[in-house]
Amino acid sequence: MPRVIVDVVLKPEILDPQGQAILGALGRLGVAGVSSVRQGKHFELDVEDSVGEDALQHIADTLLANPVIENFTIRRA
Repeated sequence: MPRVIVDVVLKPEILDPQGQAILGALGRLGVAGVSSVRQGKHFELDVEDSVGEDALQHIADTLLANPVIENFTIRRA
């Protein structure tokens, strides 16, 4: 059964407090060279071949992501 990957991240203009917390922790751990961190969500869906791109867009746009504040990408693995 084919696998579909949907990655969801906050839009660039939306503040990401969790990403900022991770960035601060990296500095406290002595990790240098990281200038920005954005966190997100990762979904793996096992779908039948009959599930088309329009259906996947609808799933991501209505259930997996909030299109007001988040962007998403869909890819077949």
